[in-house]
Parts: sequence; structure tokens; C-alpha cells
Amino acid sequence: MGYLSPPPAPAPVVVYKDVGGLVTDYEAQTEQYRRENREVRLHECRSACTLALSLPNVCVYPDAKIKFHQAYNAITKEVDLGVSSKLFASYPAQVQARLGYLTREYHVLSGVELIALGMRNCNGDNPVLIASRKQKALGALAQNDAAQAGSLNSNSASNSASNSSANSSWGEIARKVQSAVASALNTPDGRASAPIRVAVADRETLTQEQSNATARLEDVVSARARLAPLPPRRPSELTLVLETPARASLGEPAPRLPPRLTAISGSDKILLDKAFSLAGK
Repeated sequence: MGYLSPPPAPAPVVVYKDVGGLVTDYEAQTEQYRRENREVRLHECRSACTLALSLPNVCVYPDAKIKFHQAYNAITKEVDLGVSSKLFASYPAQVQARLGYLTREYHVLSGVELIALGMRNCNGDNPVLIASRKQKALGALAQNDAAQAGSLNSNSASNSASNSSANSSWGEIARKVQSAVASALNTPDGRASAPIRVAVADRETLTQEQSNATARLEDVVSARARLAPLPPRRPSELTLVLETPARASLGEPAPRLPPRLTAISGSDKILLDKAFSLAGK
């Protein structure tokens, strides 16, 4: 069912998918719904269909998709800033703040987002909005606790510091609870799919465990260093012994060397016919 083809009054208008059209046609239909106080329920609504958000008896489903963009001339395809401004001005203030401004490209807001901004949920109660109010209440409660703790311990600097740290940790717990509730309720039907659980760790306990783990690691490193084998000892004294080949003792001439191994004139003598060995005394 489209926005421009409603059922007979006073049945609600359920918009399953409407891609928009001439703004003047949608303005006229919107004013008729306003006079009849007709309920309009939105699933997917684009372009000029978004004028439905200006109705007092409009609601959105959690899985709805509302698509906003600038109005343009159907013939020249040029943006019409005047009509675009009228479209934007018809939206609720919370939606305007979320959009910021309209562009030629689609800006899509889901039903869950619109319900969180205050739009009525077609499925009944507004659990996301209730959760948002609870978050604000929890935040205010944490702030009040922090202020009361600060005033009660103003006479002692050390007590003030400890209570401030405790209030900060409780504020962090409250923020975790808020985010867990909001994420659990951020479902198509607006209901939590499972029990909400929040795990909170004690920072002091974690710090102590980390320091203990570091100490144990240092003990392991030092123990391994003590058990590592040492390299063999180096002999205290070494003696260089020259060994002459047997042919030298027999008076035999040294073998002729190839030219590439012949000593260069004026260079130091290289003992090619000698061998070296190391022996301890």
C-alpha cells in the first residue's frame, strides 16, 4: 500500500513501500490525513513520502527505512532549494538535528533510530526510548552520588581522593550497564533477545595480578640463566709449533709452485711449505 492510495477511513494507512513523487501531491495527501487524524504506519518511505513524519498520528516500525534527500525538478533534474527547505522544515526537531541538512544523495534513518529520537513505535511501547530515559536517570544518579560523596568528604583530602576514585569506577559501571541495555534492545522488534549481563572487573585486583605475573616471569628468567651451560674454558697458554714436511729434512728441493702462487718481489715471505699446529705446554 502506498502513501497516496489509502484504504477507506478511518482504517490506518500502512505504507509498505513508497518511493515518492511530486511534492505537491504528497502535501495535499498529508493535509487530508491531518484533518482526518488518520494513523499512518511506515515501513519504507522515500523522498516526498517523508512528509508523513510531520503528522501527529504517525508511527514507524523498528525495521522501517526512511530515506531523505533534496527535492529536484522532474524535468531539468536540478535541485529545488525552496521545496527542499519546506521538506526539511516539516520534520520533527529531533530528526532535523540528526540529519543536519538534506543532500542529493539518500540519507537513511532506520526505524530503531527514529524510535530512539522519539517517534512512536507501531508495535506498541517504545522500549528503546524507555531505555534511553533509564540511561539518563542512571547517569544523573551517578552524578548525584559523586556530588554527595565530595561534599561529605570535603574536610579530608585523602578521603576525597579515594571517594572520587570510587565514584569514577561506579560511573564507569553505570556507563557499561547503559551501553549493554541499549545494545540488547537494538533489535528489529525492540526487545531483548537474551538476558542482559554486564561483567565488571576490579582494577585493583587486576593490577595486583599483573605485578605478581611480572615477578613470576622475572624468577623464571633468572632461573634459566643459572641453569644455562657455560662455554668450555680456554687454555691458559698456547704454543705455536712449526712442523716441517719430511722432504725438507731429506734435502729434497721444494716443489715448483705455479705462477699464481709465487711470491711477489719485495713482499713478505709466506711459509707455504710449513704447517702449523696448536698444542698446550
